[in-house]
Amino acid sequence: MTLGQLAVRHGCELRGDPDCVVDRVATLAGAGPGSISFFANPAYRSRLGETRATAVILRAADAGDCPVAALLTKDPYVVYARIAVDLHPAPPLQPGVHAAAILGAAVAVPDTCQIGPGAVLGDGVSLGERVSIGANAVIGEGVAIGADSRIAPGAVIYGGVRLGSRCLIHSGAVIGADGFGFARDADGSQIKVPQIGGVVIGDDVEIGACTTIDRGAIGDTVIEDGVKLDNQIQVGHNTRIGAHTVIAGQTGVSGSTTIGARCTIGGAAAIAGHLHIADDVVIGGGTSVPGSISSRGVYAGGGTPADTLQRWRRNMVRFGQLDEMARRLRALEKRIKQDPE
Repeated sequence: MTLGQLAVRHGCELRGDPDCVVDRVATLAGAGPGSISFFANPAYRSRLGETRATAVILRAADAGDCPVAALLTKDPYVVYARIAVDLHPAPPLQPGVHAAAILGAAVAVPDTCQIGPGAVLGDGVSLGERVSIGANAVIGEGVAIGADSRIAPGAVIYGGVRLGSRCLIHSGAVIGADGFGFARDADGSQIKVPQIGGVVIGDDVEIGACTTIDRGAIGDTVIEDGVKLDNQIQVGHNTRIGAHTVIAGQTGVSGSTTIGARCTIGGAAAIAGHLHIADDVVIGGGTSVPGSISSRGVYAGGGTPADTLQRWRRNMVRFGQLDEMARRLRALEKRIKQDPE
């Protein structure tokens, strides 16, 4: 695409030749002719001055340091993301059902869908237009998948799950497995509680590789529109994750917890069950969340229970002062014993 086309499409001011063509995105350091990069972090200013990209997406205040053509915008990273989609679209579908795919009874597959080799679709599966099912993916009975969704090779979606439109499910993800529900009998044995709920996933949801989302025990586990889940996340039964929330890898969310909209949760966070987390909450990586969070804000606690970021930082500083404080306390106690008056 030409820089002029990109500027018009994404509402940028162009400083440079509108007829210049770019065909890929690249980092500032790795860019060459024909590529476009972005600059949003001052730490990379030296790389900006040395870049060999054809153009760079950046703020107007940084344009003076850019030696090449520039697309000026208030949010370079967002515009970069959109241009990256323009220049690197998903591979086009090749509609059709592979001869090695297995389809159950009453499966609705529009002519625009692509079903890969070894894929298994159970009875009553319903697919929207332009759905792609990768090789060896397994789609259980009665699953409904909305238009333009893509299921990567090897993903497993159990029966009774509903996916919205434009979802992306990566390889190894398992959606709709039984939740961890057991009742302890008097002799200490565990009685399995049937998990008869489902999983409902909204539109524009992305679920990373080897992430697992358990079906509800009675009601449904719900993943709302626009949620993005990284790789290797565990979502327990009857959890609800609010719209446009983002969760990084290796996080565990226990059952029956509600996470609000537009939250950001760092990697390896541990969230206990039956909690409520408000909208617009940020939880730092490695944070343990043993109780509900009722107010928006930033919370952190690597290795310690979650607290407000400001108080957690103060406590971490004091933690480093504990040894000195202990020595001063012992000295004070000694003086008091020697001179009680």
